[in-house]
Amino acid sequence: MQRRGRIAYPYTVWMVIFIVVPLFLILFYSFTEGDIHNIKDLRFSLNGYKKVLEPIYLKVIGDSFLLAGISTLICLIIGYPVAMIIANTDAKYRNLLLTLFIVPIWMNFLLRTYAWMSLLSPNGFLNRVLMWLGLPKLEIMPGKGAVLLGMVYNFLPFMILPIYTVLSKIDKSVIEAAHDLGGNNVVTFMRIILPLSVPGIVSGITMVFLPAVSTFVISGLLGGGKAPLIGDLIEQQFLSSRNWHFGSALSIILMIMILISMAIMSRIDKSEPEEERRKI
Repeated sequence: MQRRGRIAYPYTVWMVIFIVVPLFLILFYSFTEGDIHNIKDLRFSLNGYKKVLEPIYLKVIGDSFLLAGISTLICLIIGYPVAMIIANTDAKYRNLLLTLFIVPIWMNFLLRTYAWMSLLSPNGFLNRVLMWLGLPKLEIMPGKGAVLLGMVYNFLPFMILPIYTVLSKIDKSVIEAAHDLGGNNVVTFMRIILPLSVPGIVSGITMVFLPAVSTFVISGLLGGGKAPLIGDLIEQQFLSSRNWHFGSALSIILMIMILISMAIMSRIDKSEPEEERRKI
């Protein structure tokens, strides 16, 4: 036990320096106003949180959660069938299919987004092909459509992999038993496969929604300022406007919303399988 405690010391120090202290500073600045470089000039204030309630900022927060929700839903609609196909593929080709989805993750996130810029820009590859074919150009970038496409592309593997992991572990004899008892493919899927895959779905939704709602690289590059999200707003307050108090308030609100979302998904993950087992 003493040895384990000694091993944990570096981790504890790392947690305090890089997580606890930054969170404390953000919380501190969110409840103050004044010159951030002069501690004596700082005073207690709720103006940062009051400013968040202004319609223009509420719209940004609403757009952030809306786009994140839509991208998560699209990833689920695409990712679940893909995960099922991979899970049911012969073992010889399964690793190859998995590699095709994992390889893009190994690339730098920024490079992947820049690649989409070269494809979707007004004079990009896609529009040049359309012009060569005599078709009208697509005015997708900059805008919310390009941001949504970038989110789906970047976060889709994080939906596929958890669902695939759960589906691949389902005992095939359970599915065979369902068919032997007269259940067709639809009934077997709805009563057996889908309930057993709920943990993977919840994990996938969490892994896609949380980074999507807080992203600022995708919206900044593909949105071109036409689709600002809360991540862009926070970045602007810290780096451009130098209003650390308002930026900290936005960060705390975003963190609270994310924690609430995680709590809801965790509750669903715990309650859903038990309810489905009772039905089965």
